[in-house]
Amino acid sequence: MHVLFKETISTKERLSAMLRLLGTTLFAGAVIITPLSTSFAGEDEDDDIPQYQVKDGMVNKDTYQGFRRYHSECHRCHGKDALGHLGPELLTPLKTMSYDDYAEVFINGRSEGVAVAGNVMPAFGTDVNMAPYMDNIYMYLKARSDGVLPPGRPERFDAPVLE
Repeated sequence: MHVLFKETISTKERLSAMLRLLGTTLFAGAVIITPLSTSFAGEDEDDDIPQYQVKDGMVNKDTYQGFRRYHSECHRCHGKDALGHLGPELLTPLKTMSYDDYAEVFINGRSEGVAVAGNVMPAFGTDVNMAPYMDNIYMYLKARSDGVLPPGRPERFDAPVLE
């Protein structure tokens, strides 16, 4: 008989669970600190700011991952193609927002200055499904904000060819 829930757990099981949680937290922290993107393009290159790559309306793998992750979480509030819904649209603010300001909001969330009272931008800094893709999401949103990527699902120019 399989037990799905136990009222008490042993010290060994508790320590094992704590170590797994610590490992996940350390991984998320390392991911946030370590630059994730290796794709840098653009005229004003800055090694600390991830740069999108768009060719003929198609994007590289990292920017495409940003599209996918944006639409797994962010679109619920910020709408399809970042044009706004329950939360604000993101394209206009990203025209002038620094990468550091973006990272601050992404990692720590925001509760002040939110357009609709009671709404909160959640913190994604420790979310293991989102934190590793912070740079990718930035690349996707920045490409949309700069007007080089049209609305909708982009195609990848570096997609593997299946035969």
